[in-house]
Amino acid sequence: MPDTGTLRTSLRRGLAAAASLPLLIGALASCGYGSQAQDAAGEKANASAAGGKRLSASEVRIGYFPNLTHATALVGLQEGLIQQELGGTRIRPQSFNAGPSEIEALNGGSLDIGFIGASPSINGYVKSKGSNLRIISGSASGGVKLVVNPEKIKTLDDLKGKKIATPQKGNTQDVAFLNWISEKGWTVDPESGKGDVSVVRTDNKVTPDAFKQGSVDGAWVPEPTASKLVSDGGSVLLDETTLWPEKKFVITNIIVSQKFLGEHPDVVEAVLKGTVKTNEWINANPDQAKASANARLAAEGGKPLDAKVIDPAWQSILVTDDPLAATLKAQADHAVKAKLIQQPDLAGIYDLTLLNKVLKAAGKPEVSDAGLGAK
Repeated sequence: MPDTGTLRTSLRRGLAAAASLPLLIGALASCGYGSQAQDAAGEKANASAAGGKRLSASEVRIGYFPNLTHATALVGLQEGLIQQELGGTRIRPQSFNAGPSEIEALNGGSLDIGFIGASPSINGYVKSKGSNLRIISGSASGGVKLVVNPEKIKTLDDLKGKKIATPQKGNTQDVAFLNWISEKGWTVDPESGKGDVSVVRTDNKVTPDAFKQGSVDGAWVPEPTASKLVSDGGSVLLDETTLWPEKKFVITNIIVSQKFLGEHPDVVEAVLKGTVKTNEWINANPDQAKASANARLAAEGGKPLDAKVIDPAWQSILVTDDPLAATLKAQADHAVKAKLIQQPDLAGIYDLTLLNKVLKAAGKPEVSDAGLGAK
């Protein structure tokens, strides 16, 4: 039997370890270890996950970008609206900076569901020959602008010979800009970006500094980057919504791993219930939703967006359950015309079965896959 001194020493060590545990947990959370760190303020539904009924999977890994065009994800996670529908099945959020890396995670099995743009969705589907992903819902429309230095560019014709940034070769904004250039009758090599306009592929985080330094004369970018450029003296020369019928086009989809969809349809349906409720809440409470999205961005990047940036940016984005499938097909055609991809076979890229089930149960109209649904 241990002596009294040994027992006292063990007890003191145990109490010290217990006291330090919250500090260790807090330190790990504040470091944002990896892309999966959860901020305590944002995960309002953790209690639901701990105490609710678990679905067929213990967790679901959801990817998104820290962009306002991913407002459904930002607000749905921040307010716990998606987690509420999942009960004891926990969300493991993962933040990405580019579509290709999110597609790679989905294809590699480290991601289950993702919020992502049209072009990465198309590329991911085509490269896997239709075997790895499905688009299961829309999320957002709009939120893309051409912002320029007003001292150098006063009209659209002035773009010729100038340097204009896009986020990445072949990404959704890059395709849109190359298509717009071709419709002007100008030519640009899609690989190098050189031609009548110099297309400079620049990460959205870097673009504001490049703009201020004069290394680019403007940018075709999503929000909030567009409004950041305006706050730095830029001028909006074109809003991409003006180029589309009814001023709507898909900027963000929700995609799922086909394997996860096949094995856990109940989890996917619960996530969609959460996104539909999130979009409804955003549209009913725009100011609260804007603050919520900003809080999530602050948790991601360390500080919230200034009002002069987030206010105009937020107004230009429409959250929607409708995937606006016809506009995705048009964007694919634009990429073909720009010689970025071969003509893709998109038959089966959509599976809106669960979304339309959720919409019908909520008394909302069903949405179309424009003939590109899974058979």
